[in-house]
Amino acid sequence: MSTPSNAQLPPPTHRHPPRSSSKSGSTIPILKPTKTPSSASNGYLILYNAVSAALWANVLTQVCVLALGEGFAGVFEGLDEFVRVVQTLAGMEVLHSAIGLVRAPLLTTIMQVASRFLLVWGIAFFFPGSTASSPAYTTMLLAWSLTEVIRYSYFVINLTYGYVPDAITWLRYNTFLVLYPLGISSECWLVYRAMEQAGKVGGEGAFGGNAAVWWGLVGVLAVYVPGSWVLFTHMLGQRTKVMKTLTPTRQTNASKKQS
Repeated sequence: MSTPSNAQLPPPTHRHPPRSSSKSGSTIPILKPTKTPSSASNGYLILYNAVSAALWANVLTQVCVLALGEGFAGVFEGLDEFVRVVQTLAGMEVLHSAIGLVRAPLLTTIMQVASRFLLVWGIAFFFPGSTASSPAYTTMLLAWSLTEVIRYSYFVINLTYGYVPDAITWLRYNTFLVLYPLGISSECWLVYRAMEQAGKVGGEGAFGGNAAVWWGLVGVLAVYVPGSWVLFTHMLGQRTKVMKTLTPTRQTNASKKQS
C-alpha cells in the first residue's frame, strides 16, 4: 500500500501560471499548507522536497546501473543501507502532518510511512537473504524511486512557483497506473518470502522459525491486499478529477486553432 507514498495524489494548486484574472474551478487546492505559509516554513518545505527528490533520483540511477551491471543481488548489496536511510527520512512527513505544516491526513500518512518502514526495516533488515535473491526488491525500488522523484519534484515546483505545468501534473496522476501495481505486487512477494523463513524451523535470521512473526506477516498480507485495492480506486477517483481540469485547456487551445 505504500508505493504512491503514496497513496495520496493531491491536485496542483494551479494548473497554469497565475494571471491577473481568476476563474473559479480552475484550481483544486487539496494539498497546501493549512494556513498562509511563512517564508521560513515554505523555504523548509522546498528544501525538504528538493533533497528528497535528489536522494530518490540517486536511488533510481543506482538501481538501473546495478541491475544492468551486477544483477538483482547487486542491487540489494549496493542499495539496502542507503535506501533504509532515505526512507527513514520520509518519517518526517508524519511530523509535517501532525504539526499542520502540510494539509495531509495524519492517519493516512502514518499508514503509508509505516508500510515502507515494514519493508526496509522489518523485511529487508531481518530477512536479507530472501530479499536479496528476489527480483521483487529491484522492481519495488524501481517503482518507489520513480514515484518519489515525480512526487517530490511536483511539490518543489508547486511550492516555488505556485503552479505546476500540465506535463508534470500528467505524470503525477498517470504513472501510478503502472507503478502502483508494480510496487504493491513486489512488496507482497517480499513479505511472502519472509513468511517462508519465519515459518520454517531454522529459517533465516533472528526471526526464523518464529510462529508469532509468521502470523504477524499473514496479518500484514491480509490487510495489504484489500487495502491496496481501496487506495488504488481512491487514486483513480483523484486522477479523474485532475484530468478533467487539464482537458478543458486542451479543448480551448484546439478551438482557438480552428477559429
